[in-house]
Amino acid sequence: METLGYLAGILTTIAFVPQVLQIYKTKSAKDVSLAMFLIFTTGVFMWLVYGIKANAFPVIAANAFTLILSLVILFFKFKYRKTSH
Repeated sequence: METLGYLAGILTTIAFVPQVLQIYKTKSAKDVSLAMFLIFTTGVFMWLVYGIKANAFPVIAANAFTLILSLVILFFKFKYRKTSH
């Protein structure tokens, strides 16, 4: 069962890598919804806290990496705001 947790965590985490690369490459995050990513990032942070409290390493690992990627996307959203039309 833990293998399933790791696999799910890996897949849901790496799903954000193409988005980060696309934003970096185009220097535009205009199509990224700020509200959705703020809500999502808050949820990921809460899952990370839950994983820490539950001592569930797959939850901790997946959400720690997802949180980093999500924060990078939010950073780009603000950084490239002026170039987004």
